[in-house]
Amino acid sequence: MVHYKLTYFAFNGLGENCRQLFALANVDFEDDRVEVEDWPKVKPTTPFGQMPILEVEGKRIPQSKAIARYLARKFGFAGQTELEQAEVDAWGDQISDYIMETIFYFRYKTGFASGDPEAEFKNVVIPARERFFPIVVKQLKENGSGYLIGNKVTWADLYLNNHVETFMNFDAGYLDKYPEILAHLKKVRDIPALKKWIEKRPKHKY
Repeated sequence: MVHYKLTYFAFNGLGENCRQLFALANVDFEDDRVEVEDWPKVKPTTPFGQMPILEVEGKRIPQSKAIARYLARKFGFAGQTELEQAEVDAWGDQISDYIMETIFYFRYKTGFASGDPEAEFKNVVIPARERFFPIVVKQLKENGSGYLIGNKVTWADLYLNNHVETFMNFDAGYLDKYPEILAHLKKVRDIPALKKWIEKRPKHKY
């Protein structure tokens, strides 16, 4: 039996997509959560000086999207055809671009970096949302299944879901203009295996 160990900070962040893929597949894994104060000791031991890291069969895989793609292919959440897999990868990369554009809001809000979160929200987050979310809505309408690609949840759905859930923890009205994305959030989170995971996981705002 394959032993999986996923190492990431003791909050949701970029590691949560990977944890949720294990939950969806009903596959056991070692959920190694690193406290922020322990990170300076752990960092030099990591391949790229960052987390998450997946350990499997003696190999260590860094980078959150690489891990998500590997697990999604392994467990059947990467797209059901080669074309769908390419589309899912494209959406995953696009969502990542959007997240990286907005990430300093969270860093300022949580004290990981010094800055004005309210100014960042107004000047960076809202413009990024207004550019990207209409594209998401268009895709959801055109696909018609409630998911981004195909008729089954993929790692790209999880990626989008976890990001907007985190923003809603800080701003409950973040999706008020985008009911289609709110419906997507609910559809994904109502998947029984994922709902069970969300109910039992440690509670964090981010």
